[in-house]
Amino acid sequence: MSRFRVLGLLAAPVSALALLSGCAGGTYFGGDGNDVSAVQSARARHLIVGDEPFAVRTAAQVLAQGGSAADAAAAMFFALSVTYPVSAGLGGGGICIVRDAAGSLTELDFLPRTANRGGAYAVPAVARGFQELQRRFGALPWQRAISGAEALADAGFPVSEALAARLQGTEPIVRLDAALAAQFLDESGQLKRAGTVIRNPALARTLSILRLEGAEGFTAKIGAQITAYAAGQGGTIGPDDMAAVTVRQIQPARRTLGQLTVAYPNTGTGAGAFAAALLAGVANVSAANANAASVAAARQALSSFNVASIPADFGSTGFAVLDNQGAAVSCAVTLNGPFGAGRTVTDTGLQLAAAPSGPAGLASAFLMPVIAAGDGSTFIGAAAGGPNGSAALTAALVRMARGARLSTPTDLQTTGAAPKDTINVIACDGACVALADPGASGLGSTGDRPVQDTN
Repeated sequence: MSRFRVLGLLAAPVSALALLSGCAGGTYFGGDGNDVSAVQSARARHLIVGDEPFAVRTAAQVLAQGGSAADAAAAMFFALSVTYPVSAGLGGGGICIVRDAAGSLTELDFLPRTANRGGAYAVPAVARGFQELQRRFGALPWQRAISGAEALADAGFPVSEALAARLQGTEPIVRLDAALAAQFLDESGQLKRAGTVIRNPALARTLSILRLEGAEGFTAKIGAQITAYAAGQGGTIGPDDMAAVTVRQIQPARRTLGQLTVAYPNTGTGAGAFAAALLAGVANVSAANANAASVAAARQALSSFNVASIPADFGSTGFAVLDNQGAAVSCAVTLNGPFGAGRTVTDTGLQLAAAPSGPAGLASAFLMPVIAAGDGSTFIGAAAGGPNGSAALTAALVRMARGARLSTPTDLQTTGAAPKDTINVIACDGACVALADPGASGLGSTGDRPVQDTN
């Protein structure tokens, strides 16, 4: 298994099938001594789980102030863009699956796409995506979704163990961009260590525009800076690309798996096609064989889609929220590579995502937010970062679908390549538990108000 820890930190592409071959092995525990990777409640309560502790705590504050799962998910993303920018940022995109308090399901797709005239940079879509999520399903003013992230960027925050681990291996990218170098390298030119306080005033100003003027203001003001910067770098993002960004609201795909009905990305997307292949491959698998079968299904899916090699780092992350009304949100987002294209738009603090045609352009296919329920159980989870994460999430789904209880991080199998391949889960079966990837340093958090029946 140690071999896969090493592979997970390499920048060079590795064999997709070889990378998957360790997924059925042992489990690795994460945590930095202060963060809790699993939080359980005696009764179902609002819970949050994600890859970076400061972002999780920001989302928890929103829930504590009466926010919905959608409010918290939006706050989580914008905080991640500050505290976990290797994998989340305003230059990227993603997929969210939402279950409202009445049980209705909706999928929001806002993946980064290629500019009309091609080029190395993707068209940012995430600001519109999370604004639409919050507009449709939020309970608080839009500004509350942004303010926590803005404060973190402006006042600064100490580098968490999660971010410090995530930064390893990104030195070549950081050194080539002046803004990234100023933020993440110390005076000796080395990556700053956990506990070092960093700020991003330029990103704080961008978030302020987004808070005050919404996605339209972002498109008008920051969009103009994006197009000017892209043009100066030989890119081709134009005003027409920025204006054409839309959020698809569609029905997620559904499949029965044991006692669960699983909602996963619509099969009209690469993410949905890959998830469908994995779920089909484990349709008749027992809980005892879940891990090995999920690995085999992922390897078969990669082969059928003619994917022979993948980068070790897709620049992706996923998170999940359950609120005290029983509403749930699962999201997975990507920059198509660590720090996206590794280029910061002047005076914005925003890194542009890499175009889907680039080396990490497969990232969107491995985003796997899911919401599943049945027979008194609820599963809200997200995988991101590669086929390892998708396989790990599928294995966890199989185990719950076949009657096994998910109650500790050891119940989530990881490749050891985390935090590059992530799985975060909220599982309810009598009690609810928030489980962060056992191979990383994420955080599960719970509030103190009981939720209504979640099924």
